[in-house]
Amino acid sequence: MHQYIAFYKPFGVLSSFTDPDGRDTVKAFVDVPGVYAAGRLDYDSEGLLLLTDDGDLIHQLLEPRYHLPKTYLVQVEGKPTPGAVATLEQGVVFQGKRTRRCEVLLVDEPEIAPRQPPVTPHGATSWLRIVLREGRKRQIRHMTAAVGLPTLRILRVAIGLITLDDLLPGEWRELSCEEVERLKCSSRL
Repeated sequence: MHQYIAFYKPFGVLSSFTDPDGRDTVKAFVDVPGVYAAGRLDYDSEGLLLLTDDGDLIHQLLEPRYHLPKTYLVQVEGKPTPGAVATLEQGVVFQGKRTRRCEVLLVDEPEIAPRQPPVTPHGATSWLRIVLREGRKRQIRHMTAAVGLPTLRILRVAIGLITLDDLLPGEWRELSCEEVERLKCSSRL
């Protein structure tokens, strides 16, 4: 019987279970033998990380052709203009390649757990809801920087139809059978 876990990765924690440099890893929070992260979330990003011992599902989730949507709440410095939002949606070029089209929406400040350590902006901030269907390294940070909106905080709130629900940083839960089935179906589309 496979295990499927939704974990709220805190800021400043690696998505792996080991680190030769001694930084905090998922293992400090989830002591379940044999599970691995199905994807990654940067050290300085936080939010939903799926863990499983189902190698077939990990492969499906990481397969780029399925373009499984990942939803983020992103705090940026500054006030996005309609033009900046449109540019983000259409894709920006970084590292010589244009990002795929995505969904971007300016949203009110969400009711979420405060980050530790707290974000210390230099001016006004705004929140964006961004849905990506690709996962390039530090993509959101590069995208928002390209339109003059430095990223202050990234919180992944959903992978496909799986959400954080009421988890707090460092907490985890087992996925329900229904959630696992929806995840498997969505990664085969």
